[in-house]
Amino acid sequence: MNIAITIISYLILINLAGFAIMGIDKHKAKKGAFRIPEATLFAFALFGGSLGTTCGMFHFHHKTRHWYFRYGMPFLFILQVCLALWLWLQYHALP
Repeated sequence: MNIAITIISYLILINLAGFAIMGIDKHKAKKGAFRIPEATLFAFALFGGSLGTTCGMFHFHHKTRHWYFRYGMPFLFILQVCLALWLWLQYHALP
């Protein structure tokens, strides 16, 4: 399997999971059930799911009052895009 397909598949899955986990935690918050730890939500974002968790956060209106979520999740996404661009340029700049 091509490495690009593997990476893209991973990013799609982790972002879908990040979106879903925000919805699940919002649902649990409404029901008063056991919540997903904030560290877990950030772990999904840190390991490549920052776009999904950010979209889920705003879609479900979940954790938007916490500054570290409101600014942290989009910041992680920007960092990950910059890292991806840098890696792509490093790979394609080779002679």
